Formats: sequence, structure tokens, C-alpha cells
Amino acid sequence: MADALKRLSDEGVAIWLDDLSRKRITSGNLAELIDESHVVGVTTNPSIFQKAISGGDGYEQQLADLAVRRVTVEEAVRMITTADVRDAADILRPVFDATGGRDGRVSIEVDPRLAHNTEATVAEAKQLAWLVDRPNTFIKIPATEAGLPAITETIGRGISVNVTLIFSLERYRAVMDAFLAGLEKARAAGLDLSKIESVASFFVSRVDTEIDKRLDAQGTPEAGKLRGRAALANARLAYQAYEEVFASDRWAALERAGANRQRPLWASTGVKDKAYKDTLYVDELVAPGTVNTMPEATLEATAGHGEITGDTVRGTYEQARADLDALAGVGIGYDEVVRLLEEEGVEKFETSWNDLLASTEAELKRLAPEA
Repeated sequence: MADALKRLSDEGVAIWLDDLSRKRITSGNLAELIDESHVVGVTTNPSIFQKAISGGDGYEQQLADLAVRRVTVEEAVRMITTADVRDAADILRPVFDATGGRDGRVSIEVDPRLAHNTEATVAEAKQLAWLVDRPNTFIKIPATEAGLPAITETIGRGISVNVTLIFSLERYRAVMDAFLAGLEKARAAGLDLSKIESVASFFVSRVDTEIDKRLDAQGTPEAGKLRGRAALANARLAYQAYEEVFASDRWAALERAGANRQRPLWASTGVKDKAYKDTLYVDELVAPGTVNTMPEATLEATAGHGEITGDTVRGTYEQARADLDALAGVGIGYDEVVRLLEEEGVEKFETSWNDLLASTEAELKRLAPEA
């Protein structure tokens, strides 16, 4: 059943699960996915935690204990989420050890309300790394303009970072530059570069969702032929940028000092449009040295009928550029789309975070002892 997943892994794609809950941890499901489905990492975000905690399964006792202590809702959320990340990191520790720290990692995101505040983002990253206290943790920092210097500062302190919410090629190059600057800062501070890892989460399906909507609004045959081509083209050109940056003299100097590459991570790989194959963003984004973080439905679909036929990224750059040029030819503004997607991405995570705070606060009030 997992043959396609094995082939994907053999092609150099690290398979991560884009989900986490206490039930998944305590039931043994996460360990099972590691053993049977080649899962070697886990990503979380505010939406995932909001869904898990509001579902309530497995959180009652901790919520009751927190209510007795009368902690703030912000503290309660951080205690709950970091406990889940810590436990998941412990389950993945054998993978971390077996891969020399490359995989076996769990990501936890800084408070999305800090996305436009560099100093607060760095402070939050330090706090989260301290709270989880596991070497196989990634701190997720959004690739906003304020996030870029925060990435450099956090990497420079020796904290491994998952850069999230990347939509544009220009921003992705800025992210790689921030990563290299962070490594240079860490090297100057005498830190061991071999202990620092990073991934850059390039979002996929949301690009097609937004651009297809605009193509459909045009309603022309020419526009119709371009449906479902933008996201793959964007991601493939991101990999081309990755190859260029990590072939530079600047990178070579860091690599000689023991540094690890920042891997491209394909995020938002669940297919939203039922007209497309449900493994589209897995089958067509196979390239060595990448990560694909999948919701469980996509993981199961890939295991069942994924078509892993080798590298489907390198050698496609000319066509990918032609596809983006064709979109411009029908009046689809790339820069405007990716800017909108970044703004919406931050807003969605803020909304999920606020919903999580509200539902947690309600539970704390319900479970609080009478005065």
C-alpha cells in the first residue's frame, strides 16, 4: 500500500505529515505513520491546533489543571501546544538520530499576531525553543517583510527555523538570503553550523485556487487552458532558484564550515479543486532534497494511487516560465496575486489563533473552580 510513498522517499523527498493532535500522539497513530507510511516529520500551524483543541479529545485533564491554576488563556494555549509538539518530537527522535538531524522534526509556529513585528517574533522564537526543549524542533516564522530579519536573527542564535507562508519567487530568494545571513552570523558567533537546519515552506495549492478563480471569471477558452498550471510552475521555478543559490560561492563557504542546505518544502499540497487528481501536488513536485508536507488525506491518496515516476521538476523550468508568462498575457497579475495570498495567509492564521484563544478561554471558565 505504501509503495508509492517508498518510491517518493527514495527519490529524495522527505514525507512530513501536516497535522498533529493529542489523540494522534496517544493512540499510536503517529508512530504507525512513521513505521508504515515513511513519515519523517510533522508540521503544525494555528489552524491545526485550533481544530485539535476545540475538538477536545485528550485535552480535558490538562485544561482542568490549567483552570485550577487560573493561568491566562495565552499561557494555557502555549502549555497545551508545546506539550503536543514535545511529545511528537520524542516519538520522532529515532528518525532525527538516524538522519543526523535532517528529519524527525516537528514544527511549531510563532504567534501569528506577531507576523509584522521583528523583535517580538525573535523573542517568541527563543521562548518556544526553550519551552519545547527538544533538538528536533523547528520554529516556524512567516516570510513577511518583518519576518526576514527575524529569520536571520533566529538562525544566528542557532535555532532551527521553518520559514512559512512563502508564495512568491522574489520573497523566496529573500528568504534564502536571510537564511545565509543567519548562518554567517552563527559562524561569526562560533556556533556549530552542522546543528542548524532549516526548511522554506513554499505554498502550492492556494496559488491555483486564486488564479483559477480569476481565469474562470474571464470565461475564455484561452484562460481555461491555463487552469491548474500556475502553482506547479511557481513551485518548479522556486526549485530552480534554490539550485542557483546553493551553487553560489557564498553557500560553498558556509558548506565548508559545516552548514546544511535549507530545503524547499512544498506546503498546502492538499488539492482543493476536485477537477484535479488528488495527488497532483505530490506526483508533479518530485525533486531531490525537498520536503512534501501532506494532510493525511493526501498521504493516503498518494499511498493508494500516487504516480511517482522520478524527478518531475528539473527540466521543466522553460515550460514553467512560459506558463507564468501566459498568465500575464491574459491579464493575471502575478505580483498582485502572491501579495494577496501572503496577506490572506497571515489573516487566516490570526483568525485561527483568535478562535483557539476564544474556545480555550471558554473551557478554562467552564472548568475553573468556584471562588
